[in-house]
Amino acid sequence: MSRFLPRVLMAPAVATLFLWMIVPLVLTIYFSLIHYNLQEPGEHPWAGLENYHYFITDPDFWPSVMNTILLLGWVIIITVGAGIGLALLVNEPFPGQGIVRVLLISPFFVMPTVNALLWKHMMMNPINGVLAHLWQFFGMTPVDWMTDRPLMAVILMLSWQWLPFACLIFITALQSLDREQMEAARMDGANKLHQFWYLTLPHLGRSIAVVIMIEMIFLMSVFAEIFTTTSGGPGNESTNLSFLIFKQALMNFDVGVASAGALFAVILANIAAVFLIRMVGKNLD
Repeated sequence: MSRFLPRVLMAPAVATLFLWMIVPLVLTIYFSLIHYNLQEPGEHPWAGLENYHYFITDPDFWPSVMNTILLLGWVIIITVGAGIGLALLVNEPFPGQGIVRVLLISPFFVMPTVNALLWKHMMMNPINGVLAHLWQFFGMTPVDWMTDRPLMAVILMLSWQWLPFACLIFITALQSLDREQMEAARMDGANKLHQFWYLTLPHLGRSIAVVIMIEMIFLMSVFAEIFTTTSGGPGNESTNLSFLIFKQALMNFDVGVASAGALFAVILANIAAVFLIRMVGKNLD
């Protein structure tokens, strides 16, 4: 009875959560196997794997996969590298340390659409943007980011938003670093670089793995920044998998192909998650 009652009390929540996950998945699988275009009302004949073939052979498919990989890779490299550097700087005591930490964390709470509009109009505007004035100050021609460097523009936006998250995780990890071990290494003649490479960096191994895993899961589905700034263009230069699925669903009105693309993205995300979970598990051993 002591085991049965908790399970009965948990059953409604578990069942609701299960239905909340399984119903959309089943419907997505069903739509991916039929011809379902919103511009063609009527019957929806069986399509089999035709929608998957159409999605994979789309000329925008491989560029969107490459853009997704580049976006994930560069954002993770920037946030992990800069996050470790900022964490090391902020970890040392100095006047106003608490205020600086709050300011470092604040960009993470900015909504994605607001973040995109902020960078598009205030930072990256080729005429009145902060970066344009900075370029002119050094005698260079301002860059029209949304036209000439659209993917890099999205990478910078996402890096600015996710950097506080990485920095916060690394600051927390540095708080548990053994100070006596660092002092012993210093007394044995180890310089700052050796202390960082042989003591600090291995200590941050778990935190780095966690940051990479969480960022990769969320960055796989980036949409708002691309939709608000570049709309996947020019051409397909800033189109990732999420935006390609959006174009199939709401611009081409092809629910079947969009569902096939969504399932492909889910499979890709799960493959990445398996490797990441193993990597985190090794760091936790």
